[in-house]
Amino acid sequence: MNTKALLAICIAVLIPLVSYLMVKSASDGAIDMPHRYYYDSVATQMKDGKKVDDTIWHKVDNISLTNQLGQTVSLDSLNGKVIVADFFFTHCPNICPALTHNMKQLQDALKKKGETKRTDTSFVQFLSFTVDPKRDSAEILKKYADRFGVDPGVWWLLTGEKKTIYDFALNELKMGIADGDGADSNFIHTQKMVLLDKEHVVRGYYDGLDSTSLSKLANDIVFIMLEKDKNSKSELSELKPLVPMFIIVLLGTAIGVYFFSRKPKNIPV
Repeated sequence: MNTKALLAICIAVLIPLVSYLMVKSASDGAIDMPHRYYYDSVATQMKDGKKVDDTIWHKVDNISLTNQLGQTVSLDSLNGKVIVADFFFTHCPNICPALTHNMKQLQDALKKKGETKRTDTSFVQFLSFTVDPKRDSAEILKKYADRFGVDPGVWWLLTGEKKTIYDFALNELKMGIADGDGADSNFIHTQKMVLLDKEHVVRGYYDGLDSTSLSKLANDIVFIMLEKDKNSKSELSELKPLVPMFIIVLLGTAIGVYFFSRKPKNIPV
């Protein structure tokens, strides 16, 4: 076999294989997605005839509270939506106004991006839980919301039973862990914002008073919104079974080209 023919065969085999690996690698690692934080268990499932360990990530429990419009709302009604949550109280003199202002900036930025790209901005819901529900009634929350320009269509200020709110913050959103040095279990006052994905799994904590952290939060919201369902098949996974056949066909073609391109031997007269 001459060098030119051998090179042709190698190219015919390697080009589709390398192209496939490059496309797959680019699709898998193009975006640094926000990771998941807490898991409940690890289950073993069958995938392509093999046993695979699948992590069962912690989804926050449902919670029912009252928003600034006096409506009873629940987390379950937000299935399929990305959620950004924080904690505040209306008579807070220091960090709360800044937190609310920054949340408002996120609300407006996403709305503007949606209008520019003509996309639906209802994929994200902002939730602000009062940590002083005894004083923060729905009426008080409404006045506070109007003061900061809160859009009730995408942002709820929530009040309700103090124990319900605190249990949710500490046990479901793990806000005590997020604060690092621990949160006061008697009075939660944190500048952290927490991001939940469409399945209501915690995907990140962000400093609500830091511009760099808020910029990352804005990007992560969009990334998670575009994230595919792990149970849905990608185009690459559907094409994967055809790759061996594709390589065999090209290899056969290359071999055929080699034999047909061989110089005929000189036959003695």
